[in-house]
Amino acid sequence: MEAGNGLNIYQSKKPRKKKVLLMGKSGSGKSSMRSIIFSNYVAKDTRRLGATIDVEYSNVKFLGNLTLNLWDCGGQDAFMESYLVAQRKQVFSNVGVLIYVFDVESREFERDLVTYSSIIRALKEYSPYSTVFCLIHKMDLIQPIHRERLFEERISFVRERSEDFEVTAFATSIWDQTLYKAWAGIMYILIPNIDVIDEYLAALLRQSDADEIVLFERTTFLVVTSVMSVKGNRNAMGDRFEKLSNIIKTFKHSAAQYTELPSATSQFSTFELKMPRFSLFITAMTDNTYLLVVLPPGESKYNVAQYNVTLAMEDFAKLDIVGEVRRREMPKGGKIPGGYYEGDEDNATQ
Repeated sequence: MEAGNGLNIYQSKKPRKKKVLLMGKSGSGKSSMRSIIFSNYVAKDTRRLGATIDVEYSNVKFLGNLTLNLWDCGGQDAFMESYLVAQRKQVFSNVGVLIYVFDVESREFERDLVTYSSIIRALKEYSPYSTVFCLIHKMDLIQPIHRERLFEERISFVRERSEDFEVTAFATSIWDQTLYKAWAGIMYILIPNIDVIDEYLAALLRQSDADEIVLFERTTFLVVTSVMSVKGNRNAMGDRFEKLSNIIKTFKHSAAQYTELPSATSQFSTFELKMPRFSLFITAMTDNTYLLVVLPPGESKYNVAQYNVTLAMEDFAKLDIVGEVRRREMPKGGKIPGGYYEGDEDNATQ
């Protein structure tokens, strides 16, 4: 299968690990967010989590053959000193991403910045090409009217101490969709061939006359990527996909209580919704992904989209997100083989 610009998505399967450091002072909320995203905790359940002792290692299979080698580093002063001195090379070598978490209510913010500066210098020494994210966390504790100002103020100090690294920052809370928005952004940059997926989904969007198509990772239900039509781009609710991630995770957790299965294994195959102004469906796309398709109303449009998505499943099952992209001749029209548009009766009868 080739996307519209001639990119081949049949690629060899090559497992790849990405080292991710999750760091921040003790009590900043690192382990709580990790448990919500990767262990299907709900926010209220994180209250029983204890402090992280030294480093907790976990290999998280995120999408296809991409595995995150996640290092959740304890934030107590003694551990921080050990990371920077005794374990410096071990901790900071071969890092793909640093995620540094600041507690917005910390009364020792200047001291926190000193620690952050030391972490950045160590990262520059051993992994100068890594990507840095900073999360200003626990924003729910700040009155809404002050959040934006305080976030901008804090992140300006952080960037001043970030050496040559370009820092991407998020304001987050475990109690709303901001946590999913931040982690979706982080995961997006870890997928090497995301442009291949984007172009394939764009072809599927055009062929199905859809307004929006969103790809979710199956276990975490984080947004992998999305494509939109002109109409879809006009939607004023910019965080709607992250809200949906939060809703689905809560639904899966509730379903697990009735099925007596772990919430991590509680899955669904398809969800459908047909309304006067739009239709949508969420379906299991591969072993590792779900696909959301939003459409204008109408049974024929709905059937066309479902047919095209079914055809695309085989291609997505063969898609290796960590392989090299090989260019071939560009297919005319960028159509999905066997797929059809509304009113294309020849293909509909195949």
